[in-house]
Amino acid sequence: MQANVTGATGAPASDFTAALYTFLDVLSESMIGRLYEAPASCLSIFRLLPPTARHIVLDMLWYDRELTRVDVALHLTTALSALARLHILTEKSQPHGDPLLVLHDEFRTNLKFALTGGGDRGSFGVPVGEGDMDDGESVDVAALDAYAESQWETILHFMVGSAISGRPSAGVLALLIKSGLMTSSGRSYQITSKGFQFLLEDVNTQLWDLLLEYLEASTDVVEVLGFLFMVGSLELGRAYSTAPLSGSQLNVLRDLCDYGLLYRPSPHSQSFYPTRLATTLTSSAPPLVSSRHADEERGFLIIETNYKVYAYTSNPLQIAVLNLFVSLRSRYPNFVTGQITRDSVKTGLQNGITANQIIAYLTSRAHPQMRKDTGVLPTTVVDQIRLWEKEGERIKTSEGYLYDDFSSTSDFDLVVEYARQLGVLLWELPKMRKMFVTMEGHLQVRDFIKRRMAGAPA
Repeated sequence: MQANVTGATGAPASDFTAALYTFLDVLSESMIGRLYEAPASCLSIFRLLPPTARHIVLDMLWYDRELTRVDVALHLTTALSALARLHILTEKSQPHGDPLLVLHDEFRTNLKFALTGGGDRGSFGVPVGEGDMDDGESVDVAALDAYAESQWETILHFMVGSAISGRPSAGVLALLIKSGLMTSSGRSYQITSKGFQFLLEDVNTQLWDLLLEYLEASTDVVEVLGFLFMVGSLELGRAYSTAPLSGSQLNVLRDLCDYGLLYRPSPHSQSFYPTRLATTLTSSAPPLVSSRHADEERGFLIIETNYKVYAYTSNPLQIAVLNLFVSLRSRYPNFVTGQITRDSVKTGLQNGITANQIIAYLTSRAHPQMRKDTGVLPTTVVDQIRLWEKEGERIKTSEGYLYDDFSSTSDFDLVVEYARQLGVLLWELPKMRKMFVTMEGHLQVRDFIKRRMAGAPA
């Protein structure tokens, strides 16, 4: 089987782990080796692995002999693919029999450190005792949560054009432009379609979208990524010393304070605190949610068939987002009313927001009372929003990978069916044996083709 692949750099994946895998996938083996020299990096990547892949690593961690592929069941193919992409497992051929699977030496050593204690290497930071803190520098978890929320919501408020919060730092603004979340004209900034999609994501995914862009601009990707993994492994509410940090790590520390991941009592303080945004970077813990807006996680929007909108919220950010495509009429202490009109939707469309994104936002924030119905949103509202979009004859574009030059129709049909089952097939042209898959599905389809080629008769 043979196929050519045409790639494109794409939008952030909805799952932050997929985006991080894609970033790590392009690092060279030597760069990955440097990354694995720190126990914190090994532990962070171990946390990001699929459950089955974690089992394979743990089985091999204290097992001195290599395994053959036959030793591992066939249903572990996905896990083996993830381990191979991250260079955690490599194959070693032998004269007779199946190739051996070898666990990366640095990864093995430093993951043992991470699981049994990091020793004196300071991979997990150097804690500062209460007695060593300067007066007024000690803070509690509640204050850290408030700081993280304030810093992060300043960025989100700025994206939706809300005047409630201040202006983010110059570094944050530059990253918002570079990542395509906003466009600028002089001192004027405007959210893009990609930026609105960004608002629909959970906090962890939003953070990694920006951090991956930040890594792209770094001069030493491995050092910065290792530092991110380190702060993601620190203990919430505990102070850590800046003394062991290099000059570039101190620069990253200052930048991360702008996003609310780290808190430093003063610009020249010798200590810093990780916030909840940092400690959940590589874990499955829930993202930062303010207790003041916790009820909104269950949904707060009521949409009627006459296009009226009732929002049970006092959150300025959510109100500002609604104002992008809803004509707001009245506001009460914890309640806002508005109406979806042709002009309000057109305004949203002109800002780069698509009809599907508006519908997705309204659906994801729908009140539990509306979820009792099968369609959640009224059909008339959904159809009309799409019709208003079609008036502008907008073209939907999707970024992904083009596969062509298949050696036979049977090979093409097999790969198309595999991509269709995964839900990653965007387009196919059987007569010319061409197919187009999503950015997220490319690696799985590519690995499937490689496995088919490896098993094909010579």
